[in-house]
Formats: sequence, C-alpha cells, structure tokens
Amino acid sequence: MIEFQTIADLELLQESVDLECKLAAGRDGDGALPEAFWSTYSAFANTHGGVVILGIREKQSRFSVEGIVNPVKVRRELFDGLNNPLKVSVNLLTDASVQERALEGKTILVIQIPRATRKQRPVYLTTNPMSGHTFRRLNDGDRVLPDDEVKRMLADQIEDSRDSRVLVGYDLPDLDMGTLRAYRQVFTNREPSHPWNTADDREFLRQIGGWRLDRETGEGGLTLAGVLMFGQMVSIQEELPNYMLDYQERPEAKTETRWIDRLTLDGKWSGNLYDFYRKVYLKLTADLKVPFRLEKGERRDETPVHEALREALANVIVHADYSDRASILVVKRPDMFGFRNPGLMRIPVEVALMGGEPDCRNRTLHKMFRFVGVGEQAGTGIPKIIHGWQSQHWNPPKLYDTPVPYNQTLLELRMIDLFPRNVIAGLKTRFGKHFDVLSHTERVALALAAEEGTINHARLKVLTTEHPVDLSRTLQHLTQMGMLESSGGRGAVYHLPGESIPTPEDVFGLSVRNTGSSSPHLKLSSPLLELTSPHLELTSQNLDEKRDADGCLLTQQLSIPIVDDLSALSLQLRTQLEGMAIQTRTKARVDRQTMITVILRLCSQHFITLRCLAGLVNREPEPLRDKYLTKLVRERKLLLAFPTTPTHERQAYHTSTGVSE
Repeated sequence: MIEFQTIADLELLQESVDLECKLAAGRDGDGALPEAFWSTYSAFANTHGGVVILGIREKQSRFSVEGIVNPVKVRRELFDGLNNPLKVSVNLLTDASVQERALEGKTILVIQIPRATRKQRPVYLTTNPMSGHTFRRLNDGDRVLPDDEVKRMLADQIEDSRDSRVLVGYDLPDLDMGTLRAYRQVFTNREPSHPWNTADDREFLRQIGGWRLDRETGEGGLTLAGVLMFGQMVSIQEELPNYMLDYQERPEAKTETRWIDRLTLDGKWSGNLYDFYRKVYLKLTADLKVPFRLEKGERRDETPVHEALREALANVIVHADYSDRASILVVKRPDMFGFRNPGLMRIPVEVALMGGEPDCRNRTLHKMFRFVGVGEQAGTGIPKIIHGWQSQHWNPPKLYDTPVPYNQTLLELRMIDLFPRNVIAGLKTRFGKHFDVLSHTERVALALAAEEGTINHARLKVLTTEHPVDLSRTLQHLTQMGMLESSGGRGAVYHLPGESIPTPEDVFGLSVRNTGSSSPHLKLSSPLLELTSPHLELTSQNLDEKRDADGCLLTQQLSIPIVDDLSALSLQLRTQLEGMAIQTRTKARVDRQTMITVILRLCSQHFITLRCLAGLVNREPEPLRDKYLTKLVRERKLLLAFPTTPTHERQAYHTSTGVSE
C-alpha cells in the first residue's frame, strides 16, 4: 500500500503516473463513490495498476484534503459495484486493498488497484467490452481503448500460445527449405543420435510443433509457428500483413534514421524468423572482444555478453504479437543495443526482471529455439540479460512497454558504466566535498544526468528499489542544493546546472524577428500549407547546416533529426510522412482521436516543427497548436524540442514514448 503522511508527500508523488485523487462527497455531502472512479479502475487494471485516493481534491497538481463524512457508505458502494457483473467485469480488490486513513484530521479512503492478470484482461464496464467500455491508462488520464485493442486483449486472454493454430491451405511449398535444412543441421550437431534426425521433413516439423493435425476440424497443415520460423516472406505476409523485421547498425550514439548496415524484408533473403535470428546474432556479436578463458579444460569463446544478446534477440522474436502494427526492430549503436517487438508485455515488468514466471506469447516458437540451444522456457531470459550486463558493470538493462504510438515492448542495453571514472571525477571536481556526502541514489542521479544529459523520476525508478516518494525527495534535494536544475511540472526533467535545454537559436542558428502580426498567416498550396507571411522575417546564421540523407536537419543539441523544411526532404521520406497523414490531408474535418493518432505517428521518428506538422496534416499552425499540441505536451504524449519557449515559431515536437529509433 502506498505510504504517505502529509499532503506534501502526495505532491511529491505527482511525478508518478499511477496516482489518482478524487472527491467523494456526493450530492448530500455525506459521501458517495464518484462515477468517474470506474473508468480509472478499468484503466489501472488494464495497464500497470495504481492508487486511487478518495476525499482529496486535485487542481493543477495541487492537493487539498476534503475528507469523507461517511467512509463506510462509500466502501459499501465500492464493493457492491465490484461484485455486480452489470457494473464491471471482475473484482480485483479485497478488504485489504481499501484502507481508511486520517489526513489533516479528516478521513480518506486509499484504494490499491492491482494490474489484472492476462486471464482477467480486459477489465471493462457493463457487460460489453467493446464500444468504449474498456479503458487504459496513458500518462495521467483514462483513455478509451479502441475495439481492435480490446480484441487483442481477448485473444491473449483465451490463447496461451498465439502460434500453434493450423494455417489452412499452407504446406511444405510455403517453406524456405534452405532454412529448414540449416535448422535440422544445428539440431543434428547438438543431438547426433536423436531419433528425429531420421524423420522426413513433415514428421520432423510435427515433432517440433511446425506441423499439426487439428483434431476438432480434421484439418492438417503447417502451424503459424512453422511458417514464421521457416516460411518464405510472401507466404508469411499473406497471413500476417503487418509482419516486418528490421535490423539497423547505426554509426553514432544518436537517435536517428541513418544506418551503415541494414537487414530488412527486401526480397533478397527468405524473410523468416530463423534466418533473421542467425544473421542478426552474427552482426550483433561481430565486434565483441572475446577474452581467452578456459572452462573444464577447454577454451570458451562466448562471454556473458554474448549470452545476453542471444537471449535478448530470441526474446524479441518469441514474445512478439505479429498481428500488431509495430515491426520487430533491432538496433546496434556504439553505445547500446536496442530491441523492440510489437505487443505489450503479458506479465508486469518487475515480474519479468525477477524471472521464474514465463508467459510467452509464442510458446511453439520458443520451443523450436530451445531445441537448437537458444532459451530455456523457464522465465530466465531477462535475468540472464541482467547478469550479462552486470558482468561488465554497465548500466542496468531498461525494459518497458508502451501503447504509444503502437503497442510495443522495448529493451535497451546500454554499454555505459553506471559510474564511469571520468564522469565521477568530473562530478567531484565540479561539486567538491558536497558530492562526497551524497547518498548512493543521489550519486546515481547525478551520474546519469552527466552521462545521458537528463534524468527523470521514471528513469531513476528503474535503477533503485527506493519508494517513489523518496526518489522525488532525492531529485528535489539535489535541485535545492543547486546540483540539478529542473524543467518543472509533472514528469519533470532534470539536468546539470549550466547545461541548459537547447533553444531554437542553438539549433537553427536563426534570429527570429516579429515585425508585425504575432502569427504568420498561411495559404493552402495543394496539398501542403506553405508559409507566406510578409510579417515574419527570418535571418539565417547557420551557414554550415548539415542534413541527413532524408533531408532532415542534424544538430548536436538534439538527439534526433528535425524535419524543419518539407521542401528539403527526400521524396521517400516526404511520401512516407504524407501517407501517415492521409486521413487529415484529404478531409476538412476528422474526429479528435484520429488527429491525435496521426500527430503521434508523424512525430515518432523525428522532431517536426510546427510549420511542417501543420503542412503535413493540412491545418493552420496556431489552431493546431492550441487545439491539440499544447494538450498533448501537457499530457506528456509529446516532448518539446525547446521547453523554455513553448510557443516559439520554430518549436518542434517528438512523441515522448516509443522506440528509440
């Protein structure tokens, strides 16, 4: 149960997104369960769980205690609703989940809502999960879950394994036989006397789960796992239109779209999962330095880092939801390895980090990999990855999932020492004896701020077991001491003093003078909006600007490229962005959720300036900012390139959560 003693403790907790405060006075002031509680109950249960406090007023992130006159009545209403199948689909609470507390002499109710298990999700209101009755928590709000996402939850609920179904009409000609030969050779090398080695291909596939007879329908054929593992690209995509694999090696420690090596579905290879695994594993480990060591008298050329990368690559393949829209993406950079798979995690992140509770979305694929020595199907994959990174004293792996812009799970393996000597030496030089007396957590916060540029509550929470309130106090204490500076507000970002957040002038090298109207007018130039205002004068000082192959502006101040001029973009990227915005470009009116979805997609890969974003969605910039962008920033769905000047003409936006591309 959440711990707090004063209203100030609640204000510290506002940096966490799992806290919701609501009044419960009722019409007569005697106390009543607010109707808005139920959408929050559904949202918390379908996401990561959370805490609802009744009897607290929250306004602009400030709390005041109103109290509940009759908490017994409110508790009774709560459990009556929870146990009413016409109200909500499942009761996740016990008596211990609801506690009366005294705060400032008034009674409040603290309700701890757990994350629902896969078998319990979706948690929905009324008797119908569709049509706006299922919610998910996004940032600090309860959002209606679209029907297609509800269907995914229902499929996960029913199917322990998503890859065992028989694909009617598929047979051996749909497979890449070279891939199957390679797999069987590895299997034979590991188990020379195994009886399956003498079986024909169909029987071998049946034994490992790649071919199955559906005893209910009498239909026999390849399973989804068999086609994914050994199939030809065209055959796979006939069943799974969203199927996409992508490996990129990038030359710099930046979030950008340039690469020096890429493997994707281009028709030059089979396009199946086993070939992808074999090719990508060799690329990931090609540059690893292998120390000489003996094990049982024999030389061993594989390190814990090799094992960690093997597990990470297998994990991203076997846990993916191949019906979802995101691609499998593996990124290799000088400073990190990144892995993304479509689909949210089936178990909580903290459970996955501990290990021992496997819940694989594609169990047959997992079994196939285990037969050739990859993975153990025992829930030990993530602990192995952690162990491999700990062996090098690198930053702990970062594992998280997010539904924005698509359902995806991400694993970041950074090859950065948690306390690099030069960083610690620099901090000691900078802060002197004040640094020496800091706690371990305070040093971690400063080291990460120095190494990564910024630190926030969520990042610090990954690296320590301390309570969220204590982490907030840590960040505030460092700020009060002048060792960190903050951008302020809920979800604040902290950085070392003097290392300011970039400004438009830093990035664009422009002096912007407004010689008349405060807002440039735009005219429609089919199909894009182009800036034509005579009142806005831009004087360029950036004579050495650099652009990537797609025409995006590159700058040292920001970690990803900026789309600042649509006319400078490559035809490929411009066509891609215009395609993402086709719904808004071709219609004068669209519903709000459609516009938000388009904006988040457009901003998921780059920073995009207000002017370019307006051009892509075919809207005027200021109404677009006022109606959509400002709120998305406030909800932390978008990040500002220049937080200190939110309404600047050259402001740029980037989706705040998602894969580091």
